[in-house]
Amino acid sequence: MKTRIMFAVLLLSLLGCSDFIHPVKSTPDPTEYSFNYWLLQRQYLYEDELVNLDEDGDSVQTLYNTLSDRFTNYTPPSKSEIVGQQIRTSIIIGGDIGLRYYNLTDREHPIYISRVYPKAPAGRANVPRYGNILSVNDYDLVGSNAKAVYDSILSTNKNINLRIAYRGDTTEYKLEKEIVYAPTVFVDTLFEDSAKGYPGIVFVSIEIFKDTTEDKKHGSYGELKAYLDSTISDNHVHVLDLRSNPGGSVKQCVNMADLFVKEGTLSTNNWRSMDANGDSRKSTTTFRAKAGDPGEQGKFMILANGGSASCAEIFIAAVIETTDIPFVGSKTYGKGIGQTNFKTYAGGLATITDREFLTPKGNNYHLQGIFPKYECSGTVYENCAAQVANKLYGVKIPTQDESLAKRAFEFTENKFSSLEGGALEWENSDFYIKTFEKTRP
Repeated sequence: MKTRIMFAVLLLSLLGCSDFIHPVKSTPDPTEYSFNYWLLQRQYLYEDELVNLDEDGDSVQTLYNTLSDRFTNYTPPSKSEIVGQQIRTSIIIGGDIGLRYYNLTDREHPIYISRVYPKAPAGRANVPRYGNILSVNDYDLVGSNAKAVYDSILSTNKNINLRIAYRGDTTEYKLEKEIVYAPTVFVDTLFEDSAKGYPGIVFVSIEIFKDTTEDKKHGSYGELKAYLDSTISDNHVHVLDLRSNPGGSVKQCVNMADLFVKEGTLSTNNWRSMDANGDSRKSTTTFRAKAGDPGEQGKFMILANGGSASCAEIFIAAVIETTDIPFVGSKTYGKGIGQTNFKTYAGGLATITDREFLTPKGNNYHLQGIFPKYECSGTVYENCAAQVANKLYGVKIPTQDESLAKRAFEFTENKFSSLEGGALEWENSDFYIKTFEKTRP
């Protein structure tokens, strides 16, 4: 009896304990959704949109699709490594032989080589630029299916045998695909004819800004600097060709602009981030030039068009507002915002617009573009730059009848996608994940 009474008293005391009746709700385990929601709240540039985000949702893609900014996006863990490689490097996924081609559909054999990468298999084998590829792995490349046949065989075979016609000779090349990092800076001398006294104009094509390229240590910056160092006493007019350059790494485009600027501000970056306590804050970073680089002397021009965007615009603004280098072409795209990439809690990739850029003079060009000093009519071709070079520097150039007009080749090349561009930074993801874990309610 006494035992029963003691048990009843104990039971009543437990029932009277509110924690027993209403247990404290435990903190839910962190999820990929909760981390991305937390990150966007602290990083996303357009804060007025954040109230539209559902804190308790379950689809990360829906979370990002709620935002109006199309440059802010999420890559799931299954694809994040490949996408990250494509953003940071010029690696050709799946391996390659290291050449690009024109597809001249009016020719019997329409595949002509447009570029050969010097350090790749094709370059080491001395495959000729502008050679006509007649067959690949014994398949004739003729007619409208030639491109599809070539692309299919290249993608599904490691060993690639090419039969190439060039300057009256036909040669077989046996190549093996390997990991290839494409160059991002190419050099061509156009409008040159020494017999007629035309010295030519050097076009330095900067196709994109990548941290790791054929120059695996210094990326696009290393490619451009190496060329400038090797031609420091060259008297040719050099055209820095950024047509359709979609952008890329901020570090790269700022450092490459610095090669031509002696002093002053290159760009100002207003950005949103967080402190060690997980609180959002506003910051400003100013990039400044240093003197003593090879592009600070010589005759240069910039050529760009409506496809020149983001980091390409940072480069253009930095150079034309701090030097006397003229901009020729047409109005640029007008993307004065940038993104930071974050590795997420589950290994995905969050690309978040968190910054805006101003020119050296403090001008905002977002949605407006940058206007050239010398505007080209219609499509921006090389001949427009040549005419300005003649006007400014007295460069002797061919007349219109001597093919100053647009070059004959119209081509399709496997170049970089605009999705790989932007004005991009990378952050230490460990800091953000640890801060998230520390500051969760």
